[in-house]
Amino acid sequence: MYKKKLFLFGLLSGAVLLVALAGVALSAHITRANLQQSMIAQSLLTEHQQLSSISYRLFKQLTDELIFGRNANQALVRKKQELIDQSLRVIRELELRQREALGPDLTQGSVEDTDELEKLLTEIIVEFRAIIDLNDATPLRQQERLQRLLEVTIDNQFREAINAAVTRQSRMVAATNARIDTLNTALMWFTILLATLAGPFIVFGCVWLFNQLYQPLTVIQTGTQVIASGDYHFRLPENLDSEFHSLVQSLNQLAARLAEHELQQEQQHQQLQFEVEQRTRELTEANHQLTLQDARRKQFMADVSHELRTPLTIIRGEAQVTLRQPQLDEQTYRQTLQVILDQSVNLSRLVDDLLLLARAEMSQLKLNCSSVDLVTLLQQQARDWQRLHPARHIDCVIAPNLGSTLLQADEQRLQQVIAILMDNATRYSPTQTPVTLQLGKADGRFMIQVIDQGEGISTQDLPHIFERFVRFKPKTEGTGLGLAIARVIAIAHQGDIRVTSAPGQGSTFTLVLPETLLS
Repeated sequence: MYKKKLFLFGLLSGAVLLVALAGVALSAHITRANLQQSMIAQSLLTEHQQLSSISYRLFKQLTDELIFGRNANQALVRKKQELIDQSLRVIRELELRQREALGPDLTQGSVEDTDELEKLLTEIIVEFRAIIDLNDATPLRQQERLQRLLEVTIDNQFREAINAAVTRQSRMVAATNARIDTLNTALMWFTILLATLAGPFIVFGCVWLFNQLYQPLTVIQTGTQVIASGDYHFRLPENLDSEFHSLVQSLNQLAARLAEHELQQEQQHQQLQFEVEQRTRELTEANHQLTLQDARRKQFMADVSHELRTPLTIIRGEAQVTLRQPQLDEQTYRQTLQVILDQSVNLSRLVDDLLLLARAEMSQLKLNCSSVDLVTLLQQQARDWQRLHPARHIDCVIAPNLGSTLLQADEQRLQQVIAILMDNATRYSPTQTPVTLQLGKADGRFMIQVIDQGEGISTQDLPHIFERFVRFKPKTEGTGLGLAIARVIAIAHQGDIRVTSAPGQGSTFTLVLPETLLS
């Protein structure tokens, strides 16, 4: 019911608004058309005045030519004639536009008068030329003809033609402005009338709608206050307007369910306590992990300090020993400098490795990706490591039916990963045992495996194999950062490194690269 009332009021209001908008649009359209015609009439008025001025200057120059000779002002005469022709073209174009818009009745004679004016100008110029030619042949015989041209044709006929055109366009401008004023006045009175009629209607309609809406809202407000106070047995009346029927039913259902929800509150409270305890345990575990991370950070700093201290101590010791010697030969100096150089290289390599790991942790490790063929890369690595270890057999195995092995990857970083894995394989396995570099594919991912037959890795050490500064043999050369660096490079390529090993059975390191890197 209330929806129908609101729709009716909106329909009537929309009709009033539509009438007002239609009136405004019509007025704007008519006003724009009148303004255009006013501008055309004003332009015609200006062009006629300009034509009059140019024509009189042309007549003066022709008179000068008659007095001072044929060659006087020839260029100026031609220029004025061109300006007159241009002005006539503009006038004719504007008059045609004016006639097209207003009709032949309101513009009667305008285009025809322009043709007559052009004809009159042509006759005046021709008459001037005839007098000039006759004056050269028989001087002073055509004074009466010249006087008639100046006084009758120019002063009377031409002036009257120009004045008639100017007067006509002035009347046109005045008439157009009068129509605009009349339209504006009519629009003003129409607006006043519309406001006078629509104002009371809108006020009455708003009051009526407010009264129709206020009574059911008051009933609903009272009922909700009673329910909110805790009286869940109170029910709202369902005899209100149909628009409120669904709301009343919902509120009554709400009151019926509040009791049920109150019973469920205790269960929810218990569930909340359980979740809080569970979250507390999770936070405790997280704090424990943070403590372990802090301990690893401290251990990392201690390891870094130790690793940096060793080459620095050697460099300082070599320098101090050399400086304490009073005299040394060149060979001794060279040996000392070589030791310092070697330790500096080791120190620089350590700093580069630490910087790479730090950038990887901050997600700032940049890859210079290009098209890399895995088959070519592995075969080249196998040849290089075979040259480095001629006494060991290094085998390169490529699985069949791999398809395309071109990837978009950082070739130098991949070489670095393979070099780290091959270095560990040759370092921790007997010289007479082979090392296999193998390429395969499984589950849409490329598998690069480095397989050795060394002593293997214990079950206790496997979870820590990729941690920093991990060296299970203290006397082994290296910084213990290689596998950690290999893993961050693999992760940067959206891959990973896995290891399977057992004591006495050798180790298999697998570099996993996704096939999505295909070039």
